[in-house]
Amino acid sequence: MDASWAGLLIAMVGVAGTLGAALLTQNRADRTKRMELQAAAEQRREERGHAEELLRAEQARQWQREGFERRRTCYITLNTASRQYLTAMTNYLYALQRSEDVDTSLKNLEAGRLAYRDSYAESQMVVPDAVLRASGTAKKRLNAAYGKLRKYGAAPSTYAEELATLESELHDEVWPYLGALKQSMRADLGVDE
Repeated sequence: MDASWAGLLIAMVGVAGTLGAALLTQNRADRTKRMELQAAAEQRREERGHAEELLRAEQARQWQREGFERRRTCYITLNTASRQYLTAMTNYLYALQRSEDVDTSLKNLEAGRLAYRDSYAESQMVVPDAVLRASGTAKKRLNAAYGKLRKYGAAPSTYAEELATLESELHDEVWPYLGALKQSMRADLGVDE
């Protein structure tokens, strides 16, 4: 019986070893597969994070390009409108002095003033503070000149002397501020001198 028990015990150990080896092999295969899946999931997370980062960077660049183009368009409109407004003031002043085409010049002046007002209002929403300060200063000068011109234009014969000096005031007190506005816009756009 001893021999049969020993044989049985050896057979049981052999079967247990065979079954245990299969279980250990399967357990290791499962662990290896889990590690591979985790590594693949981590790789996908990293790739997704990198793709999202690239997308955010591209969106930021696109936003900068759009902002630049928006400012550039606004600057062109503001620069054009302010210069045309001042030119219309000068033309109205000449029309008053010559007493020719006063009504037409006044209509052109009002149209220029409204165009300038609209472009200035747009610029308040788009431009950075440095340009906004320069445009605010230019606006004050333009409005002061417009106020004088309208006051003197109401009675040109009464204000003939003031009208005569107003042209030099327009050139001395308004044009330099429009030039400063233009320079601040060019600086913001990075335009070299």
